[in-house]
Amino acid sequence: MAKRNNNNQPIEDILKEFVKTNNLESGLDKVNVREAWANLMGNGVNNYTTAIELKRDVLYVQLSSSVLREELSYGNEKIIKMLNESIGKEVITKLVLR
Repeated sequence: MAKRNNNNQPIEDILKEFVKTNNLESGLDKVNVREAWANLMGNGVNNYTTAIELKRDVLYVQLSSSVLREELSYGNEKIIKMLNESIGKEVITKLVLR
């Protein structure tokens, strides 16, 4: 019977290494941004959100209400800060509301 190597590593480290070697970070960031938007903005804003797209470091959010778009535009920088804190890293530098 062959002897087993005892190279124990936490699953978290293995998954992080897998994500990094396969360049999957940008896709995971897109998913994390959508989840963070849904959690932070709540049902009221989510009902009017029709599309969320992260391209490089710019988050494009399409809203069906022009009034809501105008209201959210006043707190642009605060929304960016909250989303980045929720994700845990600096992913978004600009927010474009359409």
